[in-house]
Amino acid sequence: MAHEQPYIAVVGPGTPDAALEALAEEVGRHVAIAGGVLICGGLDGVMAAASRGAAQAGGLALGILPGSDRRAANRWVQVAVATGVGELRNALLVRAADVVVAIGGAFGTLSEIAFALKTGVPVVGLRTWDLAAAGARHSIEVASDAPDAVRRALHHASG
Repeated sequence: MAHEQPYIAVVGPGTPDAALEALAEEVGRHVAIAGGVLICGGLDGVMAAASRGAAQAGGLALGILPGSDRRAANRWVQVAVATGVGELRNALLVRAADVVVAIGGAFGTLSEIAFALKTGVPVVGLRTWDLAAAGARHSIEVASDAPDAVRRALHHASG
């Protein structure tokens, strides 16, 4: 049943470097192979790379878009949800997920991490914000690579 599949959000910058983009694609591929639903912001960068990885591995990529036009989604998103609420969609994305995988990140990624930690959604990080160094009470579970990130995410999603 679809509702039993883990819903794994992948968040990160819209303009990543090549290494982060490759990492996001690999995470998306592993999410699909594990039978998870990949959720992302639906646009470019980490979102497109993760969607591409999931789609090419036969998985489902769901994009929660900031604008009102579903056609704005990257070409690998199979289900596009146009919210029309701008960056507020970051909270919707987090609330739709069982777990968040943060890859790299700018301030949009930081807001998604904050929403997740505030609402009790686990966060697994790959080369992302180091909240523990900033003295945060909650922190991100650090993964060593893409397979480790998805393994950790699946553990959280099942628990």
